[in-house]
Amino acid sequence: MTERRRRDPSDLTPREAKERYLRRRRTDSTEKSVQGFHGRLKLFVEWCEAVGITRIGDLQPYDINEYYDIRSGDVAPSTVEGEMYTLKKFCEFLEQLGAVDDDLAEKVPIPDVPEEARSSDKKLDTDQALALIKFHRNNPATFGTRAHVFLELAWFTGARQGGIRALDVRDFDAQHDCLEFRHRPSTGTPLKNKLHGERAVGIPRPATRAVSQYINKHRYDVHDEHGRQPLLASRYGRPTDNTVRVWSYLATLPCTAGTCPHGKDRPTCDWTERDQASKCPSSRAPHHVRTGSITWQLNCGIPIEVVSQRVNAGVGVIEEYYDKPSTEELWRRRRQQMEQRRNHLENLDLNDD
Repeated sequence: MTERRRRDPSDLTPREAKERYLRRRRTDSTEKSVQGFHGRLKLFVEWCEAVGITRIGDLQPYDINEYYDIRSGDVAPSTVEGEMYTLKKFCEFLEQLGAVDDDLAEKVPIPDVPEEARSSDKKLDTDQALALIKFHRNNPATFGTRAHVFLELAWFTGARQGGIRALDVRDFDAQHDCLEFRHRPSTGTPLKNKLHGERAVGIPRPATRAVSQYINKHRYDVHDEHGRQPLLASRYGRPTDNTVRVWSYLATLPCTAGTCPHGKDRPTCDWTERDQASKCPSSRAPHHVRTGSITWQLNCGIPIEVVSQRVNAGVGVIEEYYDKPSTEELWRRRRQQMEQRRNHLENLDLNDD
């Protein structure tokens, strides 16, 4: 019997190694995350092919540093940071296969990006969000419309875009004023953190009334291709990620609830059109609504550990990426914390006895 010779993993081409890595990551990552890994590693693979690296085992620290220098001159530091972190994880995988030297991953340079360059302060401001929500709640013509309900859901849950898109009608519990975020990857709506992202989130009673009105009066009576009833529905079924983004830009146009802060006249403004709303300097994408919501929840005095559970993000992630208080908000929060500590002042009194 002839013994079959196994292929040396170091003989894999960079492209083959990348595809093998992506197959591995599909077992512990969402498809959206895998697409991100693909996009970042695709650039590296194309560079390897361009410079003649045909065997992944030939990859050396010098090569990776050369690639780092090229990317650093082309894109923003925060982008380089993400790309090199993905490359480091890729090299760790190659080490496990025995395809490269054991210490290659340690030699992948990752830039030390200042916090202000890594995370944007852009968010939906509290005043704008509350003005829009109050406008819809007090306006019978728009109460319970999709734009109104998107704002209620996004602002009071602080959920990610994918989480809002994943909601079904059955996930809304009007009796208990809450929504259930469930991980359903087999029918097209995975949560970012998979089963760890599942949670029930309470909402205020006025928000519940708005969602109920939407379901009863304004929601398209449709199912998606899996037979599920999306809560926020387009006329064709469950919206795409891009559609939810468009809804967010339209829902956060400030002129809906007042005058335009940019000196435009709403009836003649191109930014109020569906395909132009993202150009308004004050409209916001779902991620910016989430950032504004998380900052507001913390400003309201909700402990960060509670906010963490509500929005399904770690405390460290919230502190670095989502908590973006203005100077005034920060000092108001500090005064609130001082008042909470005031009862300890009696221990500082001089005791004459």
